[in-house]
Amino acid sequence: MNMKVSSTTAAALAGLSLALAACVAASAQAPEQTQIDWNKVVLVSHSTPTLQVVTNPMLNPGSPIHDGSFAALKALGADYVRYVPWLPYPKIAVAELDAPTAEKTSWDFTYIDPVTKDFLAATEGHSTIVNFSTIPAWMFKTDKPVKYPADPNQVFWDYTQGTELRDPSGKEVGDYFGRLVSWYTKGGFSDENGKRHESGYHYKLPYWEVLNEVESEHHTTPEDYTKRYDAIVEGIRKVSPETKFVGLALGNAGGNPQFYEYFLNAKNHKAGVPLDYISFHFYAMPGLDESLDGWQHTFFNQADGFLATTRFIIAIRDRLSPATKLDTDELGVILPTDLQEIAASKAQPDHIPHRYWNAAGALYGYLFVELTKLGVDVIGESQLVGYPSQFPSVSMIDYNNGKPNARLRVLGLIKDNFHAGDKLAANAEQGFGPTNIVVQGFLTPQGKKVLLINKSNSEQTLKLQAELANGATLTVDEQTGDEAPRAGEAEGAELKLAPFAVTVLTAP
Repeated sequence: MNMKVSSTTAAALAGLSLALAACVAASAQAPEQTQIDWNKVVLVSHSTPTLQVVTNPMLNPGSPIHDGSFAALKALGADYVRYVPWLPYPKIAVAELDAPTAEKTSWDFTYIDPVTKDFLAATEGHSTIVNFSTIPAWMFKTDKPVKYPADPNQVFWDYTQGTELRDPSGKEVGDYFGRLVSWYTKGGFSDENGKRHESGYHYKLPYWEVLNEVESEHHTTPEDYTKRYDAIVEGIRKVSPETKFVGLALGNAGGNPQFYEYFLNAKNHKAGVPLDYISFHFYAMPGLDESLDGWQHTFFNQADGFLATTRFIIAIRDRLSPATKLDTDELGVILPTDLQEIAASKAQPDHIPHRYWNAAGALYGYLFVELTKLGVDVIGESQLVGYPSQFPSVSMIDYNNGKPNARLRVLGLIKDNFHAGDKLAANAEQGFGPTNIVVQGFLTPQGKKVLLINKSNSEQTLKLQAELANGATLTVDEQTGDEAPRAGEAEGAELKLAPFAVTVLTAP
């Protein structure tokens, strides 16, 4: 299409471009300023920050970081902590590895119980979301039986095979999970042959999440997942009727909207099956050639895409099942080098720059603010322990010394200062130009607090409005390392934030 532009219009456009360029340049040069309107409340929070714990050998008793990891989990004192024994270590995740015969069954909790008991002890007094995410492989139709390693600590990525259950009704799967839950809540269970297995455990399991990332495991359809969900819920409710349930746990949150459309429609479930929560995940994944200067953009740009997806999920939820709550229970970063290690089945020399942990912590802080604004109920960081060869970039524990790293310190800082019931204050419009600092004011029972997040790989200066001058600060940045947040105070009406710093500022 050809369009003739008059000289007057051209001049006006040129003037506008110059004005915008000047505005952006001024914004880039001048320090950002807090412009919180404490008299305007955006919403009342009902969000809870938390994390997930995924089983692996470094959480086994005797591991050099076992004690530090569980001590950190206990000290955190979070609610809705997600616990996931999963597929790469079948003996740690699956309680019946071989199909039962008329003569015997293979029920065995030898390698499952130690970590599970440590987890439940570390989270005692707090709610948990348990997810034994792996269905025994023998329950699927496969060309030949799946052979698993005899060594419980040997990684095995090919355990989940087959797409079709041998029992299409799902009852066999539901009975398996019912017995598994009975082991931990009812002191034991009777197996397929009527033989009693005693545990002596009488734990409470308030929440159970049904399977994990099913769209990639077994390439499950929404229809098949919903049928399995119903069967598992029925099996568990027989022995633990008070348990509530989390469904979906999708790895690619926006990959197939039909999962939400089908699952959240009560007509597609058996009568009485609850839809208490749905869950979905997000990991930023930068390019292999990126470093910190690239990560400062990639992490947060990809997070914005996830937030847009979350809004669409909420719209589907609101239309089909508005009482169903939301749990984003895997949030983090997976560096591409992690995937290289997985492909090679061996660790590479520790190559992650120290400041990365602050960048990933800042990403969680940003997601906490924005997901809270969207009304997400549970905002879960991933994961307590990773290490070279097992997703090191996702770890919240320093795998070299067993201490909390910056990612866990940021979670603790947020968890200790912001709670459901806090009121989020509005920010004045900032106009054009980049904003490197996230500013969110909270009206809390302890007074006015501000969560500040530097999204950039450079020091930023923030000008504070008068009522925040000389406010007390708690900060996680590169200087704090693996230590607790550093206490300080603003220098009058000015506050400097180190690269990827996360700070809580309390008004004097």
